[in-house]
Amino acid sequence: MPPEDPALIAAGPLDPVATHATGGWHWAEWGCELAGTAILLFGGLSGLFLDFAPDSLAARILPGQSWRLLVTGLILAATGLIVTASPLGRRSGAHLNPSVTLAFWARGHVHPHDLAGYVTAQVIGALAGTELARRCWGSRAAALDLGVTLPGHGISAPGAAAIEASATFLLLTAIFVAVSTPRSARWTPAVAWGAVALLIWQAGARTGASLNPARSLAPALLAPHTADLWIYLIGPVAGALLAAGVIAVLPGIETRTAKLLHDPRYPSTLATTLPAAPRPVRAAKRNGLSR
Repeated sequence: MPPEDPALIAAGPLDPVATHATGGWHWAEWGCELAGTAILLFGGLSGLFLDFAPDSLAARILPGQSWRLLVTGLILAATGLIVTASPLGRRSGAHLNPSVTLAFWARGHVHPHDLAGYVTAQVIGALAGTELARRCWGSRAAALDLGVTLPGHGISAPGAAAIEASATFLLLTAIFVAVSTPRSARWTPAVAWGAVALLIWQAGARTGASLNPARSLAPALLAPHTADLWIYLIGPVAGALLAAGVIAVLPGIETRTAKLLHDPRYPSTLATTLPAAPRPVRAAKRNGLSR
């Protein structure tokens, strides 16, 4: 467990614990999302280039595409788990994905200021992580168009969008259920990234299993290859909003936190009914708290 955030100690007197989404300029949280998303993209794309680039050692060891998709999914999942468990993820909540932030916003956990700040940070982080992966992997990255996501053979564009929506729906539903009780919330990182690994394994050959608009947007802009980009923007967003709507009408499920790893020693600008560190008074006043 990380030590208490030094910003809390340096800021002076503390106000009561906030349980509602707050507005303001949350640079620390947004910076954590930016850095975390950059790490996620670098790790996930590195796994893709390692497993699927021409003359890949993984291709010789695991000639079947399905097994290499599983390994790729596991590498991405491991990267996500590392970020989520780090101080970066504990501070921001480790959404690392506009679909996740949008779904929690629809559930009332995210203030519009954080919706804009998180999504902007995620896109910038994805661009930075993709560019770093290009520089590190060189010709292997170029051979795979920087990891651009495309529909598989025989999959129409509307069909690919439906698959992306369905996969994102499953991912967000699993996350919502995990954060619905204090006991299960601690397992959210394993649930989320386990679901990501399985969905990449099963859907990767059909659509690339993006589940994340920032993950698809960054390679598409940098390659550039934007012809099918709409699939990976509309599909995951639709799936995320559908999951939020379904959870809202299911009896007995109340999302308790919008953090994938809720550490009570960290403050939360996101709405939560779980214990969280109080926010510094001066920072709270500067941010102009609002419901």
